[in-house]
Amino acid sequence: MQKDKFDRIISFLLGASWAIIIFGALITFQLFSFLGFSLALFVTIAFIVISLFLILTLDAFVVNRDRLEEAKKQTKLLEKLYSKHTK
Repeated sequence: MQKDKFDRIISFLLGASWAIIIFGALITFQLFSFLGFSLALFVTIAFIVISLFLILTLDAFVVNRDRLEEAKKQTKLLEKLYSKHTK
């Protein structure tokens, strides 16, 4: 099954987001480590949580796209059934 442009873009963005989370967490921890371990850990966890919310929004786009496609299929089926029973 061939993916359309939207699916390819979302897949790329999801992969890039996970890479940003992994490397961003490492960089964030290193940047704040001079202020102490506790603060660096807290800021890193905050960065990860915010980044995960961004990934959830990308997943929401995928779910809504799938819901839209399914609704289109159901609408076509209902139109066929309606046209058969009204004739």
